Amino acid sequence: MIQKKRRGQLIVLSGPSGVGKSTVIAELLHERENTFFSVSYTTRKPRVGEADGINYNFVSEETFEGMIARGEFLEYARYVDHYYGTSLKVINEKLEEGVDVLLDIEVQGAAKVREKCPEAVLIFIMPPSFEELSRRLHGRNTDAEAAIEGRLEKARVECREISNYDYLVVNDKVSAAAAEITAILTAESCRTKYYLDFWKEFDVL
Repeated sequence: MIQKKRRGQLIVLSGPSGVGKSTVIAELLHERENTFFSVSYTTRKPRVGEADGINYNFVSEETFEGMIARGEFLEYARYVDHYYGTSLKVINEKLEEGVDVLLDIEVQGAAKVREKCPEAVLIFIMPPSFEELSRRLHGRNTDAEAAIEGRLEKARVECREISNYDYLVVNDKVSAAAAEITAILTAESCRTKYYLDFWKEFDVL
C-alpha cells in the first residue's frame, strides 16, 4: 500500500469579521478526522458565550508581550487595538505527529505564516455580498453601529489581499463552504511531494 509522507498540513483560514469562520471551522472539525484547531492567544476580552481555551486563550497585554520577547509565536499581529498570536510549539508538535493544523488568522498573520511556512495552504473565506456581511454583523448584537461600520471598512481592505491566498471559498451556506474546503484539502494531500518514499522505492528520484 502506498504511504504518503506523514507530516501534517498547515491550513490557514482568513476572512472578514462576521463572515462565519468559526461556524465553518466547527463543521470542518466535525467532518474531518486527524485535524487540530490551533486556539489563538489574544488580549481582547471574551465576547458573550466565548470560553477561555476554547475560542481563544485570553491573556493580558503584559503576558502576550512576554511571549513575543521569548519567541513563542509563529505569527502575531495587532488588530483593532488588540494582539492576536499563534503558538509555534503547539503547531510544530502536531504537524510532526502527522496531524493537520487549522489556523483562523487575519491577513497580516497569514502573510507571516506564508513567509515562514511556504508549504501552508491559505484559504480566504468571503461572504456572498457585503450586504449579507452587514446583516450578519448586525445580527450578532455585540457592536455599536460605528464599530460595525469600522469592521465593514476593514473587510474591504482585507479583501484586497485575496490574490495572496491559494483558494477562495464563499460562505453562503456553511455545509457547502465546509465541503469545498474539505475538497481542497483532499486534493492538497494528494500532491506528489507527499509520496517521496514511494518514488524512492521505484528508484526514480
